[in-house]
Amino acid sequence: MSDASLTSRLRRLPVATVSGHEVRVAGDRCSRLLGLAYLDRPQAGPGLLLPRCSSVHTFGMRFELDLYFLDERGEVIAIRRALPPRRFAFCWRSTSVLELPAREGGEIAPVGP
Repeated sequence: MSDASLTSRLRRLPVATVSGHEVRVAGDRCSRLLGLAYLDRPQAGPGLLLPRCSSVHTFGMRFELDLYFLDERGEVIAIRRALPPRRFAFCWRSTSVLELPAREGGEIAPVGP
């Protein structure tokens, strides 16, 4: 991942690989609240992982998000594609959420029943 185009508030966050995507991890209160809001698409990088999370909002977003709700093993249990700005999304069984810019999610699939 190229740090050059990332905004400084994301550059300082740790990196993790989740479902084949190298993303920043929002571990502190401020980074969790802001997420990718108020950023242009290039500043947001490849995405953001929100640990200990079962719901997200897209207030302040400037682009659509693909949301992958993950269980405690990091497996996808629900997907919300192309969620536009000014929306809420949740999955009560989720323990973390992977936010990716819409249409860049690739082939992440939910775990079967």
